[in-house]
Amino acid sequence: MKVFILLMYFFTHFTMALNAQLKHNSWLETLLKTDATPQLLQVLDNPETFQYQLIYTKIDRDRHNRPIFTNYYLNVDRGRYFYPASMVKLPTALVALEKINSLRDKNIDKYSPMLTDSSFKGQTAVLSDKTAKSGLPSIDHYIKKIFLVSDNDAYNRLYEFCGQQYLNETLWNKGYNELRITRRFVKMNAKENKHTNPIRFLHEGNLQYRQPPAISQARFDFSKKILLGRAHLDSDDKFVNAPYDFTTHNRAPLEDLQLMMQSVLFPQSVDKKKRFHLTDDDYKKLYQYMSEKPSESQYPHYDTTEFFDSYTKFFFFKDGQQKIPDHIRCFNKTGWSHGFLTDVCYIVDFKHQVEFMLSGCIYVNSDGVLNDNKYEYVETGYPFFKEVGTKIYEYELKRKRRRKPDLAAWQLHYD
Repeated sequence: MKVFILLMYFFTHFTMALNAQLKHNSWLETLLKTDATPQLLQVLDNPETFQYQLIYTKIDRDRHNRPIFTNYYLNVDRGRYFYPASMVKLPTALVALEKINSLRDKNIDKYSPMLTDSSFKGQTAVLSDKTAKSGLPSIDHYIKKIFLVSDNDAYNRLYEFCGQQYLNETLWNKGYNELRITRRFVKMNAKENKHTNPIRFLHEGNLQYRQPPAISQARFDFSKKILLGRAHLDSDDKFVNAPYDFTTHNRAPLEDLQLMMQSVLFPQSVDKKKRFHLTDDDYKKLYQYMSEKPSESQYPHYDTTEFFDSYTKFFFFKDGQQKIPDHIRCFNKTGWSHGFLTDVCYIVDFKHQVEFMLSGCIYVNSDGVLNDNKYEYVETGYPFFKEVGTKIYEYELKRKRRRKPDLAAWQLHYD
């Protein structure tokens, strides 16, 4: 009997510890389920299948127009792994800006031509960029491509500039302890990802600063196995009847990504330790690139049949036929891969004086096979984001505010 009681005690406390990680507001659940389509209800009623997480951030303003934030959560669990895919480009871009700012005494900045060389197995060099007005790559231009179309090579180059160790330790020192970025978006093993390229910065055509290659000594905790799915295709496209191992992959909890986005958009609202050391011009450019449509960009110039205006906008949009209304801007970053979709955004409606943040992820992989490129993005994922975004937007249009926000600061000039 004593043994049974002891077991029940540990089971109860273990269950409580697990549940303590889950953040869930019944009010938000009720709001989303009211008059929801059967498709949305199917997702919301099956959190284990779709592994969705949502954070709705309500924004109010005081008499000085300072924002006040209230977060509402649905099925948010820091312990539940989701593959962040291109979401890691957000912290990588911010760390790259912070690092280049620390090199001002070298007479270089984010606009300086940055030439990437190679010195280790698997590395490639970049000595020009035809999409840039100058014909040369730079940190600023890479960041633009990251936010406009989620360019993978641009991310790889910023990863190499930062170096794996500097990138992760910078994030950890800011308190983002559960975030890890271990790899580029190109086929490389763990050792190759530890090695990052030599880089040269130019000034008026001459060598100004040389950054040597780096070897990461960062220590990651891979003690907790992360296995998802029932089967997968390996790197040679061979079927393996076993779960896919994400243990050493990139990781970024949704709450951290939401707070990171808030720290960029509203730096004064976030603890100083969690912010990034950015200049006024850094913020200006980030706001432009986060909200700019591909059709508004001259450099790079995009084929808008492929990179349509809502190409990286999941909430409300993600439809090549749908036009984003001129009075709405979406400042965001998205990620999609391995059946996971993620979007962290700030929506502004200048016409109706509405603003809010919305962050979410979902897993759509009904056959349980990873790496086969057979995911229900179009059938389930994008409609989920669109309906959730629309319902929150409609709620925001109706909710009474003590003070209307002054959103003039977000009316930007684009290319």
